[in-house]
Amino acid sequence: METDLSYTLAGWREWVSLPDAGVEWMKAKLDTGARTSAIHAFDLEELERDGQQLVRFSVHPWQATDEDAVLVESPVLDRREVRSSSGHVEERLVVPMALTLVGRTVTVEMSLSRRDEMGFRLLVGREALRQGFVVDPGHSYRGARPPVTVRRRNRGR
Repeated sequence: METDLSYTLAGWREWVSLPDAGVEWMKAKLDTGARTSAIHAFDLEELERDGQQLVRFSVHPWQATDEDAVLVESPVLDRREVRSSSGHVEERLVVPMALTLVGRTVTVEMSLSRRDEMGFRLLVGREALRQGFVVDPGHSYRGARPPVTVRRRNRGR
């Protein structure tokens, strides 16, 4: 059996994009301790169209502000019980989401959660990272960075 050993090196935090959601820049924490990726989602509305379960929700792309909320609609992959880092178990909807990280776009299973009190509104977990990424815990932002104006907007300025 031959194995492809080409990996993309990423820092413990990176700027990512969510192309299908129309989010060009969002800061994310890469967390090898978390199995599933999670995004701060609010105003969840479950619907059904042509027999398919969907969810419509909003995300805040910036860490320090509630401005520029983005409305997203996605098929529901699953409902899962997820244990938070504090040990609390909650049922979450899981949706497929395209994620661009360090120049590579992959599809990840993203759980929808209230993360507005967390340091990062997007957490990239092991299941996403196992698609060919290696995390360097000693570095940040190995991938592209947005312009200074976008970075300031992320800090609420």
